[in-house]
Amino acid sequence: MTGSGMGGEAGAQAARSRALAVLRIRSRALAVALLPAAVAVVLLAGASTNHLVGPGWNVARWVVIPVAVLVLLAACAIALIVARARPAVSPTVPIAEESAPDLYRLVRDLADRLAVPAPSAIALTPDCDSWLEDRTHPAHGPPPSEDRHDELAGAHAPRRRGTAAPVLVIGSPFLWWMRVGELRAVLAPVVAGTGPSAHPDIAAARRFVRGLDAAVAVASTPGRCPLTRLVCAGVGRVARLLLRSCQEHATQMERGVAAAASERAQAVDYGLRIVAQEQVGLAYAGWDRLLTRVALPAWRMGRWPSRLDVGVVAALTELSRRDRLAEGFASRLGERPACDLLEEPGTVDEAASLLAARLFHGGPAAPGPDWAPVNWDEYPDEIVDRKWRTDAARLHRVLDTLGVTRTTDPSAPAVDGPTLARILDHLSTPRREAEAKAQAEAEAEAKAEPPAETDTNADTDDPPPNNPRSATLAAGITAELAREGATDAPAERTTPATALWDDAALPLFPLQPPRTARELLADHVTAMVCCAAMDTAGASPGLDWLDGPSLIVNGERATDLSPRVLSLVEDGDAAPLRTWLRESGIRPEKPVRLV
Repeated sequence: MTGSGMGGEAGAQAARSRALAVLRIRSRALAVALLPAAVAVVLLAGASTNHLVGPGWNVARWVVIPVAVLVLLAACAIALIVARARPAVSPTVPIAEESAPDLYRLVRDLADRLAVPAPSAIALTPDCDSWLEDRTHPAHGPPPSEDRHDELAGAHAPRRRGTAAPVLVIGSPFLWWMRVGELRAVLAPVVAGTGPSAHPDIAAARRFVRGLDAAVAVASTPGRCPLTRLVCAGVGRVARLLLRSCQEHATQMERGVAAAASERAQAVDYGLRIVAQEQVGLAYAGWDRLLTRVALPAWRMGRWPSRLDVGVVAALTELSRRDRLAEGFASRLGERPACDLLEEPGTVDEAASLLAARLFHGGPAAPGPDWAPVNWDEYPDEIVDRKWRTDAARLHRVLDTLGVTRTTDPSAPAVDGPTLARILDHLSTPRREAEAKAQAEAEAEAKAEPPAETDTNADTDDPPPNNPRSATLAAGITAELAREGATDAPAERTTPATALWDDAALPLFPLQPPRTARELLADHVTAMVCCAAMDTAGASPGLDWLDGPSLIVNGERATDLSPRVLSLVEDGDAAPLRTWLRESGIRPEKPVRLV
């Protein structure tokens, strides 16, 4: 399709009116910049025709002409920066038509049905979202090439996409979880947005707003000389003023474009689109759990799972097995998945997984000795086992620094290696154990006697204070992690000439806030318990698609370990954990193997 696709939808007309409002603001700014020059021209013309003569007019000319020149120079500088500043581009994995002809054919057929221009290219993003992105700015150049030297040298003029349609960005989890029909239904309102986007007024208004936004970013770049900083401050102030002036109009324009696209797409697979929207929410939930529970521990270990999109299918399938409300979703797996539209889905999944690690964790841009991929089959041994033993070794190093002895019983034989009993003896307090024993005896007596009336208005006792030993140990672990983080090599940075997006503040989208000291201590104690279970009771590391690393004891996943560890860490009460260890056949006094 080569037409604009700008129909008579109410949203499209509203978007065009808002776009004209943005363009009027641009015209007014230009008029303000040209006003001193126009006055200067009038004064000079009056002097040449002997109409505006005299001392007063001469003074006016001497004052107005320099001001006009300065204003013109400032306006030219601002216009040049706005025109040449590179707008922000979302980090994506480009998909060439040769590597996904069926996907391109599906999108073009969808554009034909909607009577809108087809997107100029397709790219994938490691997120559960889809949108259109304008990459027609000359600084963006052609689609990324495999030849780095050609990319650095720039593109020839015929390859630039100054008049190309927007790029269709698709969330990679959609391709692996959704079926082909569901993907087409989800993309229909997105592709329909190319119609309003092709309208000259809307396109010009968007270019103006993106240019202003890019100019503000350029003006905010640190590390400039004082003179350049002064010039950038003025440019940034003007750009921000113009942005505030057209912000409301630009927002309403985008809403109108979205409304027009949704209205146009209603005739395409409407019933299937309602079902597909349910899959969007489900895919988002599974993707979030996969990143935070499964991928994040691997990233912290210097490894990145190379098949995240395959993992989200496994996670959602596991959710379908556990949740009775999701039973119907498992039957969909027999239909053709949308990833079959790719020629090499494994290669695309690996590229999207590497980009996800870079965006959500700040990892390097390319694999290396300290940033190697890991397959799902290797995850339990390469990630889970290694993580637990590394955390347990760090925990014992901190205990050595604090001067904690290997055993608290002088009569006990000397222990050569690290043991779980050392952790239990150090964190448990005699007062808490005595209270737990007294409470157990009181509960036993209460069962034998009839219940007595209690005063519900009586004041409850305050909760016991935090375990001081836990606080000291948690502070030591936090300091040890900070020292280890300071010695790590910084992530590889791309230069401004080779990157279409700014990676100065990676990760761009951190998954979780920094862990607290209590959470770190609980994780390390859990790791030590798991190491003891593996070395003394024959347990094994496992991978749960929804909960991440898991301990397999006697063929079953240990799901009741966390509250017992928290009881030890927060209250100094080791009785629940000791009971669990005894029931599971784990011997805390035996040494364990660490890294």
